[in-house]
Amino acid sequence: MNIYLSAILIAITATSAHAQLLQPVPKLVVNITIEQLRTDYLESFTPLYTNGGMKKMIQQGRVYEETSYSFSPVDHASAIASIVTGTTPYYNSIVSVQWLDKNTLRPIFCVDDSKYQTSPANISTSTITDEMKVSSKGAAIIYAIAPLRESAVLAAGHAGDGAFWIDDKTGTFTTSSYYSLKVQNWIKNYNKITQQPANSESAKNAAVIKAAEACISGNLMGKDDVTDMMSISLSAKCKDATNWQTEVESTYLQLDNLLADFITNIENSVGKNNVLFVLTSTGYQDEQNVDYHEYRIPTGTFYINRTANLLNIYLGAIYGQGRYVDACFHNEIYFNHKLIEQKRISFSDILSRSQEFLIQNAGVQDVFTSERLLAGGNDVQKIRNGYNPSISGDIRVEIVPGWQLLNEDNQENYTSRSCIVPFPIIIYGAGIKPQHIATPVTVERIAPTIARTIHIRAPNACKADPLP
Repeated sequence: MNIYLSAILIAITATSAHAQLLQPVPKLVVNITIEQLRTDYLESFTPLYTNGGMKKMIQQGRVYEETSYSFSPVDHASAIASIVTGTTPYYNSIVSVQWLDKNTLRPIFCVDDSKYQTSPANISTSTITDEMKVSSKGAAIIYAIAPLRESAVLAAGHAGDGAFWIDDKTGTFTTSSYYSLKVQNWIKNYNKITQQPANSESAKNAAVIKAAEACISGNLMGKDDVTDMMSISLSAKCKDATNWQTEVESTYLQLDNLLADFITNIENSVGKNNVLFVLTSTGYQDEQNVDYHEYRIPTGTFYINRTANLLNIYLGAIYGQGRYVDACFHNEIYFNHKLIEQKRISFSDILSRSQEFLIQNAGVQDVFTSERLLAGGNDVQKIRNGYNPSISGDIRVEIVPGWQLLNEDNQENYTSRSCIVPFPIIIYGAGIKPQHIATPVTVERIAPTIARTIHIRAPNACKADPLP
């Protein structure tokens, strides 16, 4: 009986695999990331959408309703890097838009480059776009367009043909010398033709869509049997989300109209069954600082620079005078490893004493040392995934929700919030059957899903399974 059952299972598996191989490979993948898109807002305006945009993707696509990032904290840079690498900052090294250089103690922007000024060199793993280039021996055409340079450059990957973003000063598109002269000339010529500076969020969204259409058309993307990819980043950010029925509604309806025209134009150009659209969110929400005191809500201010100075005094009293704390940045504290080694002090002892000292400070919820994070464990897994040993601080301080973290040295401040932002992954086109899936998934599964769809290997640090 078991022999027959095994034979049946093998036959079913073989048939399924054979059917997957027979499924046509899309000629073009369009990867759309919308900054701060939320499921609750997205669904609220469904009756007002056109038939060709959001509503079309939701009704005719495969919708993963409960999506999340498996690391913390998340910003648009770490989110996009995770989408294209199929892994977390622990492996891809993009922990945020900025981090502190341990050698110079100065902030590093995630796509800064000493040779080219801007490049994807800080991504320490391959991306789905890199693997497309490798598998096609360079034939795949890869472009990324976004309002922000980090969003474009990270999405294009190391091997991308080009990345374009909107210059803050001119409102027109620009690129980097990292890309070929042909690419640099293309965007210069495009700017001359359009002459439409984009300064507002809505204008930037429209400009990205228009440039993407021109890039796809001008570079003949999706016109042969080698799969190409266009990545675009849009924004659903609102300056004042309290004015819900005006600004938020206007933002989502504008996005819907843009996507409706974009999808229609691409499908008419490439063919509905030849293009695969993948849409998701950066999965966080910018919050305006609120004066909780006014509403008698528990709050306070945690001064990380003052606390770091006090910690240094405390360690000096134990181990002798010296600058044990090198710097603090965001909610992380960096130690002077050279001094600690010279004094032959146990680094584990330093971390343990520092943790004991910091946890006693008002406003501190928890203290995560590098040793604690590297040891892993379910209680720290999400924070560990957002940590990278080579660039992150030695201690990460988590402050109490509702409290404000303030660094008086650089005037950085934010209010801690432990809230979940609901957002989806929507896959539409290329013969995808409509389906809504409530099982929770993570964005790291997007890259291996695209890889499986176009029959190539996933990025080299990707351990996630493709989406079902």
